[in-house]
Amino acid sequence: MKIIIYGTETCPWCHKAREFLKDNKIKFVDKDVSSDQKAAKEMIEKSGQQGVPVIDVNGEIIVGFDERELKKLLKIKN
Repeated sequence: MKIIIYGTETCPWCHKAREFLKDNKIKFVDKDVSSDQKAAKEMIEKSGQQGVPVIDVNGEIIVGFDERELKKLLKIKN
């Protein structure tokens, strides 16, 4: 399973998404779109969005921190 979070250091919802994945012991790639232009371009191409976070779970795109949707895609039961 491949998970990528496109976010920034100053975004509170990005921090919540990272903490949620860490708390559930799920590995992810963290891409800071404020300092990485390639990651920013990739995020916009995948989601059509410039707002963060954008979370890519095996090609399924979640815009924003949607805990319910993340749990569903990651099959977390709690």
